Amino acid sequence: MALVTSTEMFKKAYEGGYAVGAFNVNNMEIVQGITEACREEKAPVILQVSKGARAYANHTYLVKLVEAAVIECPEIPIVLHLDHGPDFETCKACIDGGFTSVMIDGSAHSFEDNIALTRKVVEYAHAHGVVVEGELGTLAGIEDDVKVEEGASSYTRPEEVEEFVSRTGVDSLAIAIGTSHGAYKFKPGTKPQLRFDILDEVARRLPGFPIVLHGSSSVPQQFVDLINRYGGAMPGAIGIPEEQLREAARRAVCKINIDSDLRLAMTASIRQFFYEHPDKFDPREYLKPARQNIKEMVRHKLVDVLGCNGKA
Repeated sequence: MALVTSTEMFKKAYEGGYAVGAFNVNNMEIVQGITEACREEKAPVILQVSKGARAYANHTYLVKLVEAAVIECPEIPIVLHLDHGPDFETCKACIDGGFTSVMIDGSAHSFEDNIALTRKVVEYAHAHGVVVEGELGTLAGIEDDVKVEEGASSYTRPEEVEEFVSRTGVDSLAIAIGTSHGAYKFKPGTKPQLRFDILDEVARRLPGFPIVLHGSSSVPQQFVDLINRYGGAMPGAIGIPEEQLREAARRAVCKINIDSDLRLAMTASIRQFFYEHPDKFDPREYLKPARQNIKEMVRHKLVDVLGCNGKA
């Protein structure tokens, strides 16, 4: 099976009351851990690459890693997606370079400028058989090159979504309903709560249209505890409760982005390995359990959070 777009994935997800996992990838072990879990659970998957990942690993290396996953896992549909494309030029480079889906993040611009930029990307992408995700509303937090102060974040305004989608022609829409980028989403002692009222109003105005959630890592405390136990210092790292993400997937959310949880799983495993084996130095020895940790974490997300297992 070749790389696919998310069109059919999202249609099935919307009708089936589940979401497809969109996992950020940076290296071989992360790609392998994700796709091995998806193959075993028969789940569709979106492998996404950020501007920071392209700068770190190189566009060509990342594309070839994902193409290798397609060869190794021909039974599952795989989308290669640009996460938080900052401008037309980056989106164009990814479209020309083999991606099947791109996000143009114009949420920092005015409503009219966001529409103009998004429409420009849509016109180019659709002419090349690529789908586009847009964004309305702004998430706080830090993730790769996306940095938004808490006071600058804003919920999506449901009254704007119909005009935005109709004027841009986007294929899916990322909205802000209380998620946040990074591992430090909420202060200790607070109770995270997604704004399902906003989600439901958006769904009412855009019936059958796929909605996306960014900043949706749940920051599993077992990984935070392992990191801190073996020399780390991550006090107060709190994410989105998984039961709220599952509820969002039952509604109009067809794609849920997961990034920080992958990094936490890998880092926790590596820290523990070096603590228990201080004499080891072969990357294969410490990256193998890290890859397995990612695989098990992804398996849990597919089954218990996204509900997309068996849907490939």
